[in-house]
Amino acid sequence: MHSTIRDVAAHSGVSIATVSRALNTPELLNAETLAKVRESIEALDFMPSARGRQLRGVRTRLVGVVVPTLANPVFAESLQGIDEAASASDYRLMLMTTAYDSARERRAIETLREQRVDGLIATVADAESNPLLDELDRIGLPYVLAHNDTARRAAVSVDNRRAARDGVSALLQRGHKRVLMLAGSFAESDRARLRYLGYENAMLDAGLTPYAPLEMDFNAEELPLELLAHLSDPLRRPTALFCSNDRLAMIVIRGLRHAGLSVPRDISVLGFDGIPLGEWLSTALSSVATPNREIGRHAWRHLARRLGLPDSDAANLIPFKLPHSVRTGATIAPYIEPAARMAALEPENPA
Repeated sequence: MHSTIRDVAAHSGVSIATVSRALNTPELLNAETLAKVRESIEALDFMPSARGRQLRGVRTRLVGVVVPTLANPVFAESLQGIDEAASASDYRLMLMTTAYDSARERRAIETLREQRVDGLIATVADAESNPLLDELDRIGLPYVLAHNDTARRAAVSVDNRRAARDGVSALLQRGHKRVLMLAGSFAESDRARLRYLGYENAMLDAGLTPYAPLEMDFNAEELPLELLAHLSDPLRRPTALFCSNDRLAMIVIRGLRHAGLSVPRDISVLGFDGIPLGEWLSTALSSVATPNREIGRHAWRHLARRLGLPDSDAANLIPFKLPHSVRTGATIAPYIEPAARMAALEPENPA
């Protein structure tokens, strides 16, 4: 059985990316690391693949795409936009998902580099402080981020902070004051962190004290029991809940329904992303709508420009922000004081 690049990495105690650099750009490694890798290559009788022996600069016409998940339709929409635009330039996509896991994110990028993709389009956990992206900058592999909202790197997104502020303001304008935010883990999504800042801005602008965020696993399919208990407790529950994405909002609505609560009668729920599926629900989901397919298309156009493709038409502006809107839907309603609500439910006295 032939040795693989993974075998060499394990034998020499370095990453796959380091072995790849030893094969293709040895000048980037220090002498000690390079010698260690070459000793392992010789010991294992490793033979690089034909792709690995390609001359540097020869294009594969492959672009790597890294997204957290396809279970959230947002990323499927973006992928469709990337594919439509890349196919028109005769490029193929190689897709990797990370499940919001930093170790899988590293493996995904290393695997795509091993396949010698011409460039990358990625949604990462943290765009501001990310050693993987720093490494891509050092070696000069072109990449563009999609959905990550950062001024440090080439990125296409909406203004997450402003969009969240506009969404929460729509709740406040309907008389809600006890507004909470539910998000996936902040450690796994810089978008969620920025959206919380937007939530804080809206609350403070209205003279209200922001509440601490409620967090849950992005990959969960059910509302955790402790969160359901919090949202069901008449003494603790909010009158409105802002969810950091539409998938979480739909999980919340289902959980509340099972607990005997009604949306928006008992709690108004606002999502974020504006996925089409939300409009198909029997009670159309209110959401901060983002142009997800266009984010994918623009990410490709910016990458095409970085790749020097003759038909690339992206503007020079990086980072690039696309507009958002607030889709009011039917899951948010004006706040009604409990006494007034009870009075409305009481039958009229017979004449």
